[in-house]
Amino acid sequence: MAGVLVSALLEQLASIAVGEAEQEIKLVVGVDEEIRKLEDNLRMIQAVLEDAEKRQMTEAAVKLWLGKLKDTFYLMDDVLDEWNTELIKARIQEEEKEEEIAKSSHARKKTKVGFSIPSPSSWLHPVHNLSMRDDFAHKIKDLSGKLDELFKERVGFGFELNRGTKVVERPTTTSLVDVSKICGRRREREELVSNLLGKDSQEEKSPHVISLIGMGGMGKTTLAQLAYNDVDVQAHFETRIWVCVSDPFDQIRVAKAIIESIVGQSPNITELQNLVNRICDLIRGNKFFLVLDDVWSEKPNDWEPFELALKCGAQGSRILITSRKEGVAKMVNSAYTMNLEVLSNEDSWLICSQMAFVDKDDEQLGKLGRELANKCKGLPLAAKILGSVMGGQRSRQKWKTILDSNLWELEDVQNGVLGPLLFSYNELPSAIKQCFLYCANFPKDYRFSRNELVYQWMAQGYSGLKYDMEDMGERHFEKLVMHSFFQDFEKDDNDDDKIIRCKMHDMVHDFALLMTTNECFTIDVDKVLGIDWKSARHLTLKFNEKTQFPVSIYNAKNLRTLFLRPVFVRSSMVFSSDLFQHLTCLRSLSLKNSSFEKLPNEVEKLKHLRLLNLSNSFKIIELPEMLCNLCNLQTLDISYCGQIKKLPQGMGKLIKLRHLITSYFSNANQTFLSSFLTEPFPKGIGRLTSLRTLEKFIIGGINNVGECKLGELKNLVHLKGSLAIGDLENVTDVQEAENAELKKKIHLRELRLRFGWEAENRRGENDELVLNALEPHPELESLWIYGYKGTGYPNWVMSLTILKNLELREWDKLEQLPPLGKLRFLESLSIRNSYSVKKVGVEFLGIESNRKKDEEKGSTSTSSLILFPNLKSLCFRRMKEWEEWDGMGESGVSEPVLIMPHLQVLTIQYCPKLKSLPNFLEKTSLEELSVDCRISIG
Repeated sequence: MAGVLVSALLEQLASIAVGEAEQEIKLVVGVDEEIRKLEDNLRMIQAVLEDAEKRQMTEAAVKLWLGKLKDTFYLMDDVLDEWNTELIKARIQEEEKEEEIAKSSHARKKTKVGFSIPSPSSWLHPVHNLSMRDDFAHKIKDLSGKLDELFKERVGFGFELNRGTKVVERPTTTSLVDVSKICGRRREREELVSNLLGKDSQEEKSPHVISLIGMGGMGKTTLAQLAYNDVDVQAHFETRIWVCVSDPFDQIRVAKAIIESIVGQSPNITELQNLVNRICDLIRGNKFFLVLDDVWSEKPNDWEPFELALKCGAQGSRILITSRKEGVAKMVNSAYTMNLEVLSNEDSWLICSQMAFVDKDDEQLGKLGRELANKCKGLPLAAKILGSVMGGQRSRQKWKTILDSNLWELEDVQNGVLGPLLFSYNELPSAIKQCFLYCANFPKDYRFSRNELVYQWMAQGYSGLKYDMEDMGERHFEKLVMHSFFQDFEKDDNDDDKIIRCKMHDMVHDFALLMTTNECFTIDVDKVLGIDWKSARHLTLKFNEKTQFPVSIYNAKNLRTLFLRPVFVRSSMVFSSDLFQHLTCLRSLSLKNSSFEKLPNEVEKLKHLRLLNLSNSFKIIELPEMLCNLCNLQTLDISYCGQIKKLPQGMGKLIKLRHLITSYFSNANQTFLSSFLTEPFPKGIGRLTSLRTLEKFIIGGINNVGECKLGELKNLVHLKGSLAIGDLENVTDVQEAENAELKKKIHLRELRLRFGWEAENRRGENDELVLNALEPHPELESLWIYGYKGTGYPNWVMSLTILKNLELREWDKLEQLPPLGKLRFLESLSIRNSYSVKKVGVEFLGIESNRKKDEEKGSTSTSSLILFPNLKSLCFRRMKEWEEWDGMGESGVSEPVLIMPHLQVLTIQYCPKLKSLPNFLEKTSLEELSVDCRISIG
């Protein structure tokens, strides 16, 4: 939407008008004045955009004006981005120059000599390159003139200034319903009625609030009507009240409607206080049932007066709220929330057949009708409208025509479903509208990744230019979820409140496509001829098998997104370097499954590029050095590019990079992929201080000056998620490990530390020093340590108070396991290839240290002791010297003691000398036991 473009432009202008860039601007006569004029015009246009964007749906002239306005905005964005890009390049060159000077000074072993660093205004490219500076000035003046003309044109449309909340006409609902015509929702109806009647529930507070949440057209009001008119519900409550709230939340109107529903006439009262007092008097001591239908407001102040007044009702009173927003359910402190899902195909057909007056036994139309009903994807409103269309065209041939068309091509369906979706859409702020519309670039039934969407929105500038772009994108995502634009949620295993993947209903997706006509295109590669690419901004290209990239797309000069969507897994696209010379405005480029063996050097021409996705491009064997000239790049995805052995030497120049996605481990066993990114990372990674995602980090040898050292992690304070550090055997200076400052990486949740187990003669003492210096933040949730040659475990392991997953592998010199039983939240533990362990005793459970503390206090009692309280999975593998596994034995610990009370899976493999299992396993909740003590061949 134009609104988010204006906000982005104002941010860019603000960044140019301050600091060193301001000095550059002032060197160009008149440009600073033009920029101020641009800002003024943009702010005035911003004030009328809300009205213009709503009116474009019905006024062609307004839509045309908005189109010209967006074209101008895009041009401005490109010009300003080119200027900022030059500033970034100049900054990189100056930093490299300073490093070279420092290196030369150190090499000569001279005393520290002071030298002056030129001021920014003396080294920036635009100053030295007069033609570029003049070109920028010319473009700014030209764009200022275009915007000035459009600004003047706005007067003729009579736009209203943004005035905050505006009254939007919405259909008013009533409690009346013809139950005989309602199909489906039987289970939901029974569940809702049961909650209303208080069956199988304990009253904690009154009134009891229940919320029905779902996207527009999902049947929330109908379900509420069914419950409201249920015979048992009518008999259960002394007073029933139905109020259609809608938007805005008018407290006076809602209060009057409640009173009118009870006494039969509207009160002649205008003060809210007097109205809520009247409500208290009317419901005091009565068990009431209040339906507040179609609530939109999430403001606690709107709800608070009613929450207090309604407490006057008798115990057992119920309030039922219907809304499209999950935030409403939270605001009213719902005791129970029902999220309405789509109907089954059979129920959709029942609705269609009922509206179309089709005999259920009519086999001729029945089969075709069911296929038609399936196109509604379980949306009751769509089924109802489609059924009406089918009823007016009762012939097999006409139904076949409808089946072969897009439902949105049917005017009745479009108008009928568009209304509810448009209401939800208009509720969104401009930036979130644009985030929603961007989803039109993905195919129907696509399973969106939360991170994928956030990174794409960042690339397009929808999350602003500030430091917390990811947080802003996360908030946009949550807002779309709470407005019911997404469904079929997949939650994070470690965080039930966090959605990591979701889908979009087909009708919602079609609505997004409708709203982005002539801007978003999704086409087959063999159907590109004859398409006017002038207005195209986002293109998804579908292709089959091995396909040549269509050169006609080079005419789409203004493209900001190019996605390739292979129809089959093995499909691939053949490119030439021309792609990078023509589509230079791209912000996001997905070359998944490409057939490149090496990305062309011409990729550097994509100077605006923020996101590059090369995932699953299994033929790519290396990344070109020219890639490092993409100084605006924020996200680089090279996951599952198994032939890439190393990163380009100039990676340190990508100072805007925030996400380096490598997917370094296999899903099967969570181990390093042996063939991917095997060489040490280049020196300079430490300069990428904006990095949030760095899944893999391989350390170079001490004598190779071009390879990165462990200490380069020091400045990467924003790392989050998962980090794997490889080749730790190369760390010979413990100071390097301390410099990494892992303890300050407070957002890391998973950590993998790998020492190279190939070096048989490596000193274990050094491994111990390095590992102890790599202490992570105590809120780490998962830890894997491979190839460690020390004889003792690091002291900090027991400080990881919320650790859930732990794997120790190739600890072949460790003789005694750590006291891991004291890790309260540990759920999964795997110990593999620990060849020196002969006995696992009470020290593993954490009893020994507890007994010593008790003896010091003069007591041996440790009542209510629970060891491994949350452990669910335990694995011992390839421990060839392991002979004994003792339980309590002679530990001196008195009962009661619980050990592994929640253990479900125990796996013991290739432990040929193990004699027996401890008796405490008999008291666990073990569900799966696998014991194979044969000698391992591998």
